[in-house]
Amino acid sequence: MGKRLSKIVTRTGDDGTTGLGDGTRIGKDAARIEAMGSVDELNCALGELRARPWPRKLASQARLLEIQQELFDLGGELAVPGFTLLQQACVERLEAQIEQLNTALPALREFVLPGGSPAAAACHTARTICRRAERRCWTLARLEPVSPTSLRYLNRLSDLLFVLARALARAGGGGELQWRYRRRPRSSGNS
Repeated sequence: MGKRLSKIVTRTGDDGTTGLGDGTRIGKDAARIEAMGSVDELNCALGELRARPWPRKLASQARLLEIQQELFDLGGELAVPGFTLLQQACVERLEAQIEQLNTALPALREFVLPGGSPAAAACHTARTICRRAERRCWTLARLEPVSPTSLRYLNRLSDLLFVLARALARAGGGGELQWRYRRRPRSSGNS
């Protein structure tokens, strides 16, 4: 494989545009670039999650590395309009992992508060970034074609990250904190 980046400072983006993989130049604030940036940020969050210590009770972090590779594929799809890399099998692997992790967890009665352990908190952060990446990809999909498989992939990945955060919180000894709904009395006076 040849060099991908031989020069980092190119100055070609000084005018507010950036290049796609097909050579097209578009605005740095375009919906496609927003989607690519959110997927990139999600990949970074997963790298941070992988770098944290994990409880020995849970499976290895190797699957997260595979997911990072798949997110790079998704970034490639977004960088070259009309190009597809992610396959339905990637979505199915996420679904299988969700089922595997979820079987050991109790049913939820309330919303979960992010936290529980450093790894669980980092996983919740990755989950919220994943949701944003999904929203950005849907924004793009309303303007230009985006692979439906990629959209499903991001939806399943955020589900996986939620279930994984729950498992990490429980296995890490920090416990899983749930939201306590408190009714506030209604004000009887004028506001």
